[in-house]
Amino acid sequence: MDEEFPFDINPMYEGERVRKAGMYVELGGPNSPGFELVLFEPDPEKITDGKVTLIGPDLSEMEEGGQYPYAMIYRVYGEQIEKDLEPVIERRNHEFQGYLQGYMHLNQRSEIWVRISKDALKKGLKSLSQIAKASITLFKAELPFIEKMEATYITDEAEVLKRLEEANKIYEARDLRVRDIHDEDVDEFYQCTLCQSFAPTNVCVVSPDRTALCGAMNWFDSRAAARVDPEGPNAPIPKGACIDPIGGEYTGVNEAAVKLSGGEFTAIKLHSFLERPHTSCGCFEVAGFYIPEVDGIGWVHRGSRVADTPIGLPFSSIASSVGGGKQVEGFLGIGIQYFYSPKFIQYDGGWQRVVWMASDLKERVKDAIPPEFWDKIATEEDVKNVNELRDFLRDVEHPVMTGVVRAADGVQITNGWAAPAAVAAVAEAGVARAAGAELPGGALLAAETRSPVPLAHLLQAGGGSPMTIVLKDADIRIGKIIIKKREASSRERDL
Repeated sequence: MDEEFPFDINPMYEGERVRKAGMYVELGGPNSPGFELVLFEPDPEKITDGKVTLIGPDLSEMEEGGQYPYAMIYRVYGEQIEKDLEPVIERRNHEFQGYLQGYMHLNQRSEIWVRISKDALKKGLKSLSQIAKASITLFKAELPFIEKMEATYITDEAEVLKRLEEANKIYEARDLRVRDIHDEDVDEFYQCTLCQSFAPTNVCVVSPDRTALCGAMNWFDSRAAARVDPEGPNAPIPKGACIDPIGGEYTGVNEAAVKLSGGEFTAIKLHSFLERPHTSCGCFEVAGFYIPEVDGIGWVHRGSRVADTPIGLPFSSIASSVGGGKQVEGFLGIGIQYFYSPKFIQYDGGWQRVVWMASDLKERVKDAIPPEFWDKIATEEDVKNVNELRDFLRDVEHPVMTGVVRAADGVQITNGWAAPAAVAAVAEAGVARAAGAELPGGALLAAETRSPVPLAHLLQAGGGSPMTIVLKDADIRIGKIIIKKREASSRERDL
């Protein structure tokens, strides 16, 4: 195979990164539209095996360092192929293109991100048609049930955008299939090890209520993949005994976690954010982050136009903190379809715990958000930092303010951080008094979390009376410290 192409083809190149300094061009990615799609053609006469069509500028017509749109569309035929196998074959594009030296393929569906190295062109790569032909060769060699395959690669922006609209409808139809089946309805979940070339300890568990982190494989897709390619990246995981029905912890999943992570992890709760959460690879569609100042959770997705979150970090920085197959309590990567799951982070309160979302993500999943929480979830249009977020949540009376009661079992799982209304009223009344007035003894001691008024005002209102302030679970931030020399008093100078 290698003799036919000017680049090496070997699984050893899976996980290879093409850095910006060594990049010739970038296709798709965060700055240009792109997608990949596999379509089943039931009539073999309508497919010319091995045919490649290129629409738009080829590599030789691209500027070094440029960024271009990119679509890869494959049409396949095989007697054993059904329409349900489209996403299964499609997801393997990530694996097979990873075999190509000097060609970096990341993500999936409409999030694909490809870079081609300068070295690849120096070795003789001249056209995207060479990439397409190598990909077809790998597909047919690794998946012998594919009898015919042809490819259309597109770099013309208008054509990519036009076809992307059609592709998004296909993706949506696939996702809708799994919403009527739940974890308790099946005896097996499925593993996916496709991303372990980038995240060696990642344990991707696909269940009916939890789609793959990449968003490209749901439970039905994984089942089909395991059946047609038993030696491939997807395999059954027997559920075993249920340890925690709310968190989604099973003996079978824990055993798989130990095996797939090489002993790095011993337990996973499928529907938890803060306790033994699912690991995160590098292809997840959405990153979640815990905001301790408000005891809530925020979400931002890959490709979001929102630059910063309330914690001051963009998606890329958050992804670096959680990706790579880590299990990080307080950060979580998910697929967008998980927002539609009735078990969405239910161990931590579900939607009651969500306090912030990037506005474009919130709009994208608006039909997944319970109507009673729509106005309670802030976006970058409402707040710019944690302090503003805190005020927003107080104004809308978000559940995190007074304490979250878990809907799944009626258990109160947080105590809230706002002082009781009566205590706040007493404190505000004290601040309103003239300096030297006394506050009722112990009025503020009942507020065990953060004071609802500035500390300086409280001290002024004390009137010189002895006061003890107890700070519990306090989050103290110092923006600036100014040290000034104190002038000695006349009495001190005389001493």
